[in-house]
Amino acid sequence: MNVNFRTFDLNLLRVFDEVMAERNLTRAARNLSITQPAVSNALRRLRELLGDELVHRAGAGVQPTPRAQALWPAVREALRQLQHTLAPAEFDAASARTIFVLAMADATAAELVPGLVTIGEHEAPGISLRTLPLTTRDPRPLLEEEAADMAIGYFPALLANLAAAAQSGESLPFDSQRLYVSQYVCVMRRDHPLAAAPLTLDVYCNARHLLVSFSGRPFGFVDQTLGALGRERRIVATVNQFFTAGRVVAGSDLLTVLPRHFVGMTGYGEQLVLRELPFDQPLMHVDAVWHRRAQYGHAHEWLRGALVRSADMAFATRPATMHS
Repeated sequence: MNVNFRTFDLNLLRVFDEVMAERNLTRAARNLSITQPAVSNALRRLRELLGDELVHRAGAGVQPTPRAQALWPAVREALRQLQHTLAPAEFDAASARTIFVLAMADATAAELVPGLVTIGEHEAPGISLRTLPLTTRDPRPLLEEEAADMAIGYFPALLANLAAAAQSGESLPFDSQRLYVSQYVCVMRRDHPLAAAPLTLDVYCNARHLLVSFSGRPFGFVDQTLGALGRERRIVATVNQFFTAGRVVAGSDLLTVLPRHFVGMTGYGEQLVLRELPFDQPLMHVDAVWHRRAQYGHAHEWLRGALVRSADMAFATRPATMHS
């Protein structure tokens, strides 16, 4: 159905956005400071214009149709862009009381949070910083649900997807910024039986391994690489933190894979030996990823800048090959 945008009432989209967010007409009416009949009337007009029911009654609330689900992200982002353009929210770092929520692994937090705290103490003493454990290599649902302002980590599949969409001219609701580059290495205890010998592919595959798995699945990107080579390794344990992995390996005959930059930050790096992996593995690009609807606020802009500065602070004394 064609919609005449010249006569389209944009207030209908505000009502639609609020109903989609609340899934309840009464709460949507309260948030918009209008009556529930006015919300119902707006939905009726929008249904007629779009040729879709948009929502159905479901218990005490409403359930959106597939068309409504498809429309909502674009409508919400457009409304936020318009609001930012017409009435941008000011952000005075010195007096701000903003709470920032970041999802990241412990190795990433060890790298970035100290610098963020230092920057916050000097520039924005009233802000609060919360970190959530990263449990996935695809943080899009987390950002879509606004459970975090940003997700920070190694997201090769997501970044490839964003790059492909950009090349094809497709607009995706997520954006990213590179913070630093490291690499994964094989780690074992210093007196491990394999520590003094070359780490060949056969030796590596025949060893016993500890996997860091955010999701708990006993299969990671190293196993994908080995599978492409027709090889596999034996994973005898999984943990969900890099720090825990290093601690376990320091007192056992297991091998693990850790970010090179993190080993020296564990406090027990002298107990460990690092070896290059016996196969080609891409560099570990650590990126901040966010939903574009969040990026128009000045607070989010300040946070992005603080993250970049924190990464620069962390890597200032490290070799150039560790940071790009």
